[in-house]
Amino acid sequence: MNVKTIYIVLAGLVLFVSCKETQQSAPQQQSAPSLKVVQLKKQDVTTYDLYSTSIQGKQNVEIRPKVSGFIQEIYVEEGQKVKKGQLLFKLETESLTQDANAAQASVNAAQVEVDKLKPLVDKNIISSVQLETAKAQLEQAKSAYQSISANIGYSRVTSPVDGYIGEIPFKVGTLVSNTTTTPLTTVSDISEVRAYFSLNEKELLEIKQRVAKEGRTIDIKKAPEVELVMVNGETYAHKGKIAMVNNIINSSTGSVTLRADFKNPNLILSSGSTGEIKIPTVMNEVFTVPMTATVDLQGNKMVYIVSPDNTITSQTITIAGQTKDKYIVKEGLEEGSKLVVEGVSKLKSGQTISPVEN
Repeated sequence: MNVKTIYIVLAGLVLFVSCKETQQSAPQQQSAPSLKVVQLKKQDVTTYDLYSTSIQGKQNVEIRPKVSGFIQEIYVEEGQKVKKGQLLFKLETESLTQDANAAQASVNAAQVEVDKLKPLVDKNIISSVQLETAKAQLEQAKSAYQSISANIGYSRVTSPVDGYIGEIPFKVGTLVSNTTTTPLTTVSDISEVRAYFSLNEKELLEIKQRVAKEGRTIDIKKAPEVELVMVNGETYAHKGKIAMVNNIINSSTGSVTLRADFKNPNLILSSGSTGEIKIPTVMNEVFTVPMTATVDLQGNKMVYIVSPDNTITSQTITIAGQTKDKYIVKEGLEEGSKLVVEGVSKLKSGQTISPVEN
């Protein structure tokens, strides 16, 4: 083999080795993926707890008859707005009128007896005891007449409050009485509504512990405003206020009842409606991380933190709460650290990445 041939063979070997090194180095260059990162910064976060609620008018008054009688007239329609004192129903009172006439006759007769005995007592012809007895009988007759007259007045059924008429289940001619189980109707005042909701024992305890850490107790005067999510999913325009907290736990349900009051100027809300109460909780100086930036490992939440040399380290975090798409982190993070927010399911601690900051 001459010298020229040897040089050609050596050059080929060098070229082959060079290609192998290039091929081996390519994967190393591709092992540093470009991934989005964010710099962690503490902030104040508001979260909301949702509770199912039933809505009632400020006043829901069942209208019931105080006397027995046939319904003679119905003066209102279902859904009609009425004023306090407005006539709603008229019951038949013919028999009561007859009783009243008889009672009035008894009053007149008793009065005559008293008038007859007075001069006789004055002249000492009869004992004053007889006159006192006659006066007592007169008062008894008057009382009976007044009772019947009151019952006649009760035949005119009026509204005790301003509000709206509910269902009227009875028709003209129906016999009703004060023992009838179904009311004549219901008058509902919905200028303001009351939303009732419940907390179970655990939820109540958590709230009490949370406010206790802040050096406070549950005080409805200092309670934050709450929101109402209506049955169509929209948030009611007017915020409400917690007006009542029953701290006595119901032994049957294991819950306590609360009430939030809402103004209803446009009468959008109706008595009997349902929805959800949104109670805000403000958490000060906390970190938030996207849910997509976390991985689960043996029941723990973990994130990847980028070191100055662009290697990543897994970090266990403690979750204090969550919003719609983020976790609120109580422990495990430091201000200014860089957090990987994409592609975390394929990463491993110690891996090098090419961070892309937003």
